[in-house]
Amino acid sequence: MRIVLVANLHHPTSGGLRTAVDRLALGYAHRGHAVAVVVPGARTDGAPADVAAGTVTRLTLAAPRVPGTGGYRVMDPWRVRRLLEQLHPDRIEVSDRTTLRGLGRWAAERDVPALVLAHERLDRLLTQWLLPPGAARRVADAANRRTVAGHDLVVCSTDFAAEEFARLGMPVAQVPLGVDLRTFAPDRFDVRLRAELLDRSDVLLVHCGRLSAEKHPQRSLDTLAELRRRGVRATLVVVGDGPLAARLQTGSVGLPVRWLGHVADRGRLAALLASADVALAPGPHETFGLAGLESLACGTPVVASASSALRELVAGGRHGAAVADDAGSFADGVQQVLALPVDERRRAARARAADFPWSAAVDRMLELLPAA
Repeated sequence: MRIVLVANLHHPTSGGLRTAVDRLALGYAHRGHAVAVVVPGARTDGAPADVAAGTVTRLTLAAPRVPGTGGYRVMDPWRVRRLLEQLHPDRIEVSDRTTLRGLGRWAAERDVPALVLAHERLDRLLTQWLLPPGAARRVADAANRRTVAGHDLVVCSTDFAAEEFARLGMPVAQVPLGVDLRTFAPDRFDVRLRAELLDRSDVLLVHCGRLSAEKHPQRSLDTLAELRRRGVRATLVVVGDGPLAARLQTGSVGLPVRWLGHVADRGRLAALLASADVALAPGPHETFGLAGLESLACGTPVVASASSALRELVAGGRHGAAVADDAGSFADGVQQVLALPVDERRRAARARAADFPWSAAVDRMLELLPAA
């Protein structure tokens, strides 16, 4: 089968969406399928003829940046359709619900099964951009009705992600994403790295994610300040980049924060996560939270926003806490985790992550929508 995955807002530092698309593509190829990944970039690059069974071919289409996002790009749907005509897919998977939503109609006209992956909650994103909740919900509902009508299937990774479809009575398939359990593992713990980052502190916190408004990175800084006020000698490591980076760094003067920027090396990222005591995931709109899952796989508990899908990963366990969206509650969650024996909380974190291998996600996706 020839599978084409199309993703907008996919670039080298785009985090969870990029990881999900790339890992699914690799899994399909390992099962013998011919896979092409179509993504936006600064220039067009790639040859459709190169797509072969058991391989992943990356095809880039030139696309403009989205202002104010620090690098996101959105492809022209007509150019994507012309490329699809050359690729002759047996199945397409679309990771976009904006400009590429019409690809479902293109696929239906050619009897090609098409599914869309809902990587975000439209209603939450619209409120983030200052729409009143009622208006955001109405706009999201209208868009989601068109999305469902235009594709064979909508796939969500969590109950939280599926809520905006469920309230409309629309069926969706639920497929949890996965984690690379070999790369992200407790044995990545690095004593020297931990000591270097801690300096004269006792507790190492890590925030891993894009530094943009929807991720609420300021809350991690506020949590650090609150813990220090309570007498907890903590240091925060921030892994990630984005449009808020400069403002956050300026505002954190006087706090023990290590700014590492985007870490492309997955092994180094795993070492950073494994060497921390607690990972902070303050984003209230996360529909899965791959960085949180990677932290758990490294044996590092996660304190996350109870308003996000991460509550489904950490609530009610000894591997983290789901808390209210304020610095005081996050500080409480950190102290709750730190009160547990280190070995116990690290074992619990790893055990929870072990429930989410990428192989299970790949198998489930392939079962959902066989080629016509």
